[in-house]
Amino acid sequence: MQNLSLSQSHLAQSNTTGFLALIILTLFLSGKATEAVDLPDRPHIILVMADDQGWAQTGYYNHPVLKTPNLDKMASRGIRFDRFYAGAPVCSPTRASVLTGRSNDRTGVESHGYALRRQETTLATILGSAGYATGHFGKWHLNGIRGPGVPILKEDSHGPGNFGFDHWVSVTNFFDMNPILSRNGMFEPMTGDSSEITVKEAIQFIDDNYRTQPTLSVIWFGSPHDPAKASEQDRQTFSHLDEKSQHHYGELVAMDRSIGTLFSELSKRNLDQETLVWFCSDNGGLPRINPSSVGPLRGNKGTIFEGGIRVPGIIHWPIGIEGSSRVTSYPASVLDIVPTILEITELTHPNPLIPLDGMSLLPVLQNKITNRQEPIPFRHLQRSAWIDNDYKLLSQNLGKSDFELYNLKEDPAEKHNLATSQPQKLAQMIEAFEEWNRGIELSVQGRDYQEGKLLPGDPEPRFWTDMDVYRHHFEEWKTRWEYASRLTPKSARKNSPTKTPDVKKP
Repeated sequence: MQNLSLSQSHLAQSNTTGFLALIILTLFLSGKATEAVDLPDRPHIILVMADDQGWAQTGYYNHPVLKTPNLDKMASRGIRFDRFYAGAPVCSPTRASVLTGRSNDRTGVESHGYALRRQETTLATILGSAGYATGHFGKWHLNGIRGPGVPILKEDSHGPGNFGFDHWVSVTNFFDMNPILSRNGMFEPMTGDSSEITVKEAIQFIDDNYRTQPTLSVIWFGSPHDPAKASEQDRQTFSHLDEKSQHHYGELVAMDRSIGTLFSELSKRNLDQETLVWFCSDNGGLPRINPSSVGPLRGNKGTIFEGGIRVPGIIHWPIGIEGSSRVTSYPASVLDIVPTILEITELTHPNPLIPLDGMSLLPVLQNKITNRQEPIPFRHLQRSAWIDNDYKLLSQNLGKSDFELYNLKEDPAEKHNLATSQPQKLAQMIEAFEEWNRGIELSVQGRDYQEGKLLPGDPEPRFWTDMDVYRHHFEEWKTRWEYASRLTPKSARKNSPTKTPDVKKP
């Protein structure tokens, strides 16, 4: 059983350890570590992630304007986690945690637009070595490139193909209507809503492979990231809202519809019962969206409060979930995805000594436990949090400000700081967090890897507008609404008869 806990995170990395890890990795990649496992019994796996969907933005929470019938149906037939957490309050770090099971700082992805270290081992690599076909579809944002999404270059050293994905139809960052995507490095203009395009490509990938091997499909939507651009039909229900909110909610309508398409297509192939589909968002909801994207929670995307890190979370796997559908307050995280899937598939990590920061949720699926055995950790740009069942420790500036303490069961809006009234609980949680944090410092130095150090070659964050390899596309792209604000001088845009949304966020 794969269950590498937080307490292992501070193990020293010695030469002997590195040599042992190298031997195990060699055996694993040669297939000798997995020969006894019956591959056809392994489930198809689909990891679905929204981009900036807030915790409150689902129909099952009785949102005042948004209907999500397909997410509602998915939740009614699976397990709905009312306390599900992203890996960080912004997107790239969470994506790194989804693929590695490790806190973002361990992987080199300090914040949005940072590249995932090539020394990291991803879920796609592990499953691919065990006979899975692996595909990535949609937003990537782990190759160190900022700015509105552009197609990923074939020669990109940090694209999906270099992290275990056999097939990919992907883009660097957020994307909207009529996008240009990259099919294994070949640029391809597409027509239609981005969510529907992404699901269509994933279904084609599954169709091409499911008869002969299990599949891992990673579907990362670009919706409803700002700036949003929804079709007139999808935004008409929200005509009473401001224009920004109309497009935002319109994109969520299209995304929900595409999830319905996904399940419909799985059902046509008799795969809907055996396929594990895991849905979540990459971080909390956006501010200045009406109605609120986070409901009663405090904070938004970019903060370490619940509104910035708590997200929708659903697991749909009919043959693998014990009993009827359930709603649970069990605190779970994207960090749990890798440990859970490794236990389900009866695989082990190729480096069993590398620290993972999540835990398997299989006992939750089997309805065997109600309390979490290991806390959920966060560390992002000196902001930190430590969630231990009902309690949450929080620091706005690690090392420079006092810790705050909240009881999330009694105070989900984080209004009442208990640091003064519960000093013993505060001290206990600080001690546990600081032990974990010392292990993170070793990881940052590269001590987790078999080399015992960081290797060169991982790029620093940069904008694609500063990259010569994209420059010959600029003339063509400056007429596209999603790129115009990056490629056209502001004075020219003011005189343009076509209103172009200004892309302000990286």
